[in-house]
Amino acid sequence: MLKSKTILIFLLPLFIFSQNEKWPSEKLKQDLNIFKEIREKANSGLYKYRTKQQIDSIYSWAFSQLDEPKELIEFYKILLQITDFEGSLHNDTTLPDDFEKKRSSGNVFFPYPVKLISKQLIINFENSEIPLGSQIHNINGIETQKLLSSLYKYYTTDGYNITGKSIGIGGSFAKYFEMEYGPQKSFLVEYSLPNQTQKLTKMIASVSNEIRKENFKKRFSLPMDSLQYARAKDKYSFKLISPNAALLSVHTFVIGRNAKDKIHIAYKKYLDSCFKYLSEHSEIQNLIVDIRNNGGGTDPNDILTFSYLTQKPYRENASAYVNFQKIPFANYLVYEETDAKKQQEERKDFEDELLEEFPKLINKKYPQDKKFNPVLQPDKNTFKGQIYLLISPRIASAGSLFAALVAGNTNAIVIGEETMGGYFGHNGHTPIEYELPNTKIKTQFSIVNLEQDVPQKANQVFGRGIIPDHEISQTFEDFMQNKDTQFEHTLKLIKNN
Repeated sequence: MLKSKTILIFLLPLFIFSQNEKWPSEKLKQDLNIFKEIREKANSGLYKYRTKQQIDSIYSWAFSQLDEPKELIEFYKILLQITDFEGSLHNDTTLPDDFEKKRSSGNVFFPYPVKLISKQLIINFENSEIPLGSQIHNINGIETQKLLSSLYKYYTTDGYNITGKSIGIGGSFAKYFEMEYGPQKSFLVEYSLPNQTQKLTKMIASVSNEIRKENFKKRFSLPMDSLQYARAKDKYSFKLISPNAALLSVHTFVIGRNAKDKIHIAYKKYLDSCFKYLSEHSEIQNLIVDIRNNGGGTDPNDILTFSYLTQKPYRENASAYVNFQKIPFANYLVYEETDAKKQQEERKDFEDELLEEFPKLINKKYPQDKKFNPVLQPDKNTFKGQIYLLISPRIASAGSLFAALVAGNTNAIVIGEETMGGYFGHNGHTPIEYELPNTKIKTQFSIVNLEQDVPQKANQVFGRGIIPDHEISQTFEDFMQNKDTQFEHTLKLIKNN
């Protein structure tokens, strides 16, 4: 999901601890205080969606939970609540690697993949115990809506977005359940059969992490999940779908690391050929741009793609800033190199780049120098017909920046579901990672607070993702037939127009 220009990742020595050890209250409070101070100094997005009073309030709650010793996993969940509350999909707080490995052993996981359809939790796996398409009402006595809400903190999204959390829950439901409620020997599931209301119960056995992963690979919706989960072999494609319509699919913006990368150059040549063809065939008046699997990537793939769709000059963003030039709390950075000299060199390179791009302190912020955000021009073969943009909750980071530019600055008709990435802006570009000294829990966030170059729109609300003009979700009936509801709706729009 990262839209990264510079990645600073370091490693500290591993800390050995007991799986069920209860940590002294003072040690946990020390780590929580450092966690708080790091974010206040380094995280420019801390108050993007929350007031200082709200942030102070959640920390007051967190400290109040630490008056007694706690297991590491319980402390971790408190940090997750804060990480998610801030409202940035680039936020990530993780347990130590050794701790994660130990938790994955044994038959402790819910066995079957699930999918959220119309806010209902549906069995997404053909099996002999609970039929495919059955709706789950509760598991081990936990009602579904309460269960889902408890899992939201494990998958961060921008602002106040909720739809994006369906991606995390659909992909990692069993893992999140085990994390939240502990290892389970079995699951008592209350469910109803497809299109029925009578509630049934079934006790099913837990499975290992290996079987959980294998079942997910064999989930029923796999043919359709290429739109949201797949790491497509073909990162992009173009084809004619009718005499007057074409389809451009861009599944990721991880297409080379920068403008000089040969992979990016090949992508640019590909786009050139596609849009030259469209400009030479004026009968093709409709272009579907499908980015439903696009979780982001690197510059300048997103803004390059936009240059073929816009009719007017544009910028990547309206403004951007960071909180610092010298890395605060550098003694807690996670180092990639073990050699002290190499660590120092890498840190200096990182700070030199910040100094160049964000050179002056203005009103307690370091704004981006204008040369890093120039006015850009449409491509000479920019498409002049009707654009149809297909979006989903999977869209994040550079994917959502691109979607926002298209939705806000072209004639595009936007179809699908709200993106997890924000319409008006996000924190991105440059991730940084720290490790807490006692528990060795790691926390990562992106330091560039940027406002996207988009206009106000009646259907766009601050703190939300890109809102579609036509809100179209896969229906249960289409799920059972693995139909692409959104694409078929788009074809009907083209036919009627």
